[in-house]
Amino acid sequence: MPCRGKLTARERIELLCDAGTFVEYDAFAEHTCSDFGMAEHRVAGDSVVTGRGSVFGRPVFIFSQDFTVFGGSLSSIHAKKICKVMDQALLTGAPIIGLNDSGGARIQEGVESLAGYADIFLRNVMASGVVPQISMIMGPCAGGAVYSPALTDFTFMVKDTSYLFITGPDVVKSVTNEDVTFEELGGASVHTSTSGVAHNAFDNDVDALLTLRALMNFLPVNNTEAVPVRPSDDPWDRDVPGLDTVVPLDPMAAYDMHSVITSLVDEGEFFELMPAYAKNILIGFGRLNGRTVGIVGNQPKVAAGCLDINSSVKAARFVRFCDAFAIPLVTFVDVPGFLPGTAQEHSGIIRHGAKLLYAYAEATVPKITVITRKAYGGAYDVMSSKHLRGDTNYAWPTAEIAVMGAKGAVSILHRGDPDPAAREAEYTAKFGNPFPAAVRGFVDDIIEPRHTRRRLCQDLENLAGKKRKNLEKKHGNIPL
Repeated sequence: MPCRGKLTARERIELLCDAGTFVEYDAFAEHTCSDFGMAEHRVAGDSVVTGRGSVFGRPVFIFSQDFTVFGGSLSSIHAKKICKVMDQALLTGAPIIGLNDSGGARIQEGVESLAGYADIFLRNVMASGVVPQISMIMGPCAGGAVYSPALTDFTFMVKDTSYLFITGPDVVKSVTNEDVTFEELGGASVHTSTSGVAHNAFDNDVDALLTLRALMNFLPVNNTEAVPVRPSDDPWDRDVPGLDTVVPLDPMAAYDMHSVITSLVDEGEFFELMPAYAKNILIGFGRLNGRTVGIVGNQPKVAAGCLDINSSVKAARFVRFCDAFAIPLVTFVDVPGFLPGTAQEHSGIIRHGAKLLYAYAEATVPKITVITRKAYGGAYDVMSSKHLRGDTNYAWPTAEIAVMGAKGAVSILHRGDPDPAAREAEYTAKFGNPFPAAVRGFVDDIIEPRHTRRRLCQDLENLAGKKRKNLEKKHGNIPL
């Protein structure tokens, strides 16, 4: 029976999969533990339901942990069932979806349970970049149960019923003397807004699973398949007149990059990821002329769109996912630089900012960049600039591409000048526009904002056959 508004393990699978497509594996498997009275407590299927099904007609492999059986705890048989579907997913090239609801390792089995976790972790790593892996946290997940979701591509949670933590409140109290609730320690609000562990949270099981179905519609089933293209009634060549005035005349005034993105993508559908975390950058999926694209955009409404540690890591991981699965990247740039301050410097903004630089430089998928306003300093370089092998780089007439803003530049170049305002106007006339970059070929064209959708769709069509490979190597050494 459902509890606290939660669905059962099988009800979740039925809602996620196309009707009648789920085929269960190992329904009669039982745990093999005989210690601590476990021999008298055997349940067919143990504490997880596994198998294959379809989502919008495309194959997926699924495991759904059953919290009503031994608290969903992981036994050696539980782990073997999960490993079997993961192996099948890799053999056939299909996504892996985990519906997680587990209390952690089954204590009665000791090291066998721990070995089961390691077997799953290994497969998570081997599957990374080969097939999409998605974790939906639908109940409490503690201890070893949290690391498999952390290794997957996307992690989602359900508000008020799902938790992620290494050690529970009781252990925290005994070790650090902190009094903390389950929600404060590892609830959905914490992981979607503070830690960045989860990509989003949903109101209930039904909302979560239906949204997961929608996400699957954007993704290829593996790294060798082309991105999905679906028919669209939204004309690819439509103008968007509202974009001509979206950037304020005041260079210090904010605007919402959401409105730019939603006005350009098909039917205004933008599947945003991590909306509550590092809000100064936006990431998510959209479609242009029916083709899935990954979208990254600075958000001028938050911290003026500056890059900081959290936004750099958020965007870098997303860029690398898109590159792994051949999803074209469209980047919207309005960035005045990296966030200054001792807190950022001492926490490693140099190393963490380099992750985004590395991700964009490494990516070989089609990369299209639109500079809407500010592109200053090193942040200009990092945000998919032409110098990082950007395929097509556009600027709007409102773009400003320079080392820094006029006020800061004048304070260095003309220190003590009796008329700094005149010097600032002179600097702005020279650098506060996209023409110096266009003259040097660093942007391919200066376009009217209203024509942006048309140009993006044309370029994506032109770049559909792009083939580029990096130098042969075992792997690079990203600045983790």
